[in-house]
Amino acid sequence: MFCTEAHLATQAKAVSWPRRIARWLRSILLLIALALGIGWTLNRTEAALDRDASPAGLARGLLHGALMPLALPNLVIGRDVPIYASHNTGVSYKLGYTAGVNACGAIFFGCFYWRLHRLRKRSGPEAARPGVPAGPRGEP
Repeated sequence: MFCTEAHLATQAKAVSWPRRIARWLRSILLLIALALGIGWTLNRTEAALDRDASPAGLARGLLHGALMPLALPNLVIGRDVPIYASHNTGVSYKLGYTAGVNACGAIFFGCFYWRLHRLRKRSGPEAARPGVPAGPRGEP
């Protein structure tokens, strides 16, 4: 394959180290702010739901299941946050909880794999599987 001017022009420029560090710091600060916001929201939501004397049903199970993975930052810093309602309706709450956890996981891992796919697509087939020669259409 010959290198043409158009081919060289489309190659990405290397990002300088100060920009990379700034990008990482910005990402970390955004993650911390997001975790604090989620933790605050979880605490406020749980306090409001605890005032309700009725047993937790399907809707609250969906909410608890979807928010359960988001409780991790609070648990890591030592805060004991309730992630499961002990006073529930039984099967309907557990079904909602399971569906909520699975929906949250599907969204998280779906976004992760979509981003990974985009990264592999952008960097080409050689970067996706190093050491494996590419086929005629760029496939291994």
